[in-house]
Amino acid sequence: MTRTPPAPPTAVVWDPALLEYRFTATHPMDPIRLELTERLTRDLAVFDSPNLTQVSPKIADDDALATVHTEEYIAAVHAASDTGAASPKHGLGSEDTPVFEGIHTGAARIAGGTLRLAEALAAGTAVRGVNFAGGMHHASRAKAGGFCVYNDTALAIQHLLDTGTRRVVYIDVDAHHGDGTQEIFYADPRVMTISIHQSGTTLYPGTGFPNEIGEGQADGTSVNIALPPGTGDAGFLRAFHAIIPQLVRAFEPEVVLSQHGCDSHADDPLSDLRLSIDGQRQLALDIGHLAEEFTGNRWIATGGGGYSIHQVVPRAWAHLTAIVSGSPVPLNTTTPVSWRDYVRKTYQVEAPEHMHDDAELWWRSWELGYDPEDAVDRAVIQTRKEIFPLHGLDPWFD
Repeated sequence: MTRTPPAPPTAVVWDPALLEYRFTATHPMDPIRLELTERLTRDLAVFDSPNLTQVSPKIADDDALATVHTEEYIAAVHAASDTGAASPKHGLGSEDTPVFEGIHTGAARIAGGTLRLAEALAAGTAVRGVNFAGGMHHASRAKAGGFCVYNDTALAIQHLLDTGTRRVVYIDVDAHHGDGTQEIFYADPRVMTISIHQSGTTLYPGTGFPNEIGEGQADGTSVNIALPPGTGDAGFLRAFHAIIPQLVRAFEPEVVLSQHGCDSHADDPLSDLRLSIDGQRQLALDIGHLAEEFTGNRWIATGGGGYSIHQVVPRAWAHLTAIVSGSPVPLNTTTPVSWRDYVRKTYQVEAPEHMHDDAELWWRSWELGYDPEDAVDRAVIQTRKEIFPLHGLDPWFD
């Protein structure tokens, strides 16, 4: 008789103060998406799991932020926060990242949330963690971009490295390239950044091509899978499984840190991918399996992009939180009436009735062969040819 292993001790970051990270009333990164995620997750009883602990984010101080950002940049964010002064040099005051009063505190709170998870893993008080308010992957060392001011994922990774973790793999499944996180660790061989995204030829930030592989001793630790517009569940999952498990195995990380932007969904207004909730849930399960197999379950997951704020984001990240905590919500689950009533009464929107999109999840294994007529396969082989030989792997065969 086999016994089900106990669910891993899991910390989830939440505090209503996270809703204060708000650019303008019409900005696509509306904190309503976080409120509705937390409410749906709670109404699904995910927070009732005995292995799950809710933690409040702290506000990351300047010394912590300076481990991944320049002091000049941090000072510019403070100035923008206090005086409303734009700083184009630092990406502050753009259409994407407008300045608002309290921008420093709001961004530092998100960063502090993911940092708390890294501290918990380093101290051994948690094995897994979720900050669905996090995932600010466009913030680079000295510049804001793409709605992101401080890079919480990089901050957490750096803390893990500074406290004895030898290698971290960062997996980014957002529709947009994780350019900021890649830039911060581009020359650090202890961090493998893997980003699977819509090609930069058709989507912001215009980067993330297969030949961006890292530099110096870190050659081969920046991995980019640039997929064509219109890629759906089957193509995205085929690309994921044709590249990522093999590289994680070769890299031998001690922690997985992932970014789960759900703007790859077919209903999202800011990308051209065609994934379903079902496919996004599967990606979270697959990353969780990598953590189980290669890192002793040590896994920190964050949110990221996602701009279908009533229909997609709450379901995607409620699934994510449940998966990280070890108690996945079945796809055929009905969304709680209490949650749908709240969305209707508060926002005059009819919320989805189910935790799925009724999609058929099937994808071709790479073992079935390369199809040169398939744009996804051409993207996959480009990345495999750039990266696999640097890890002693064959680009054409698993």
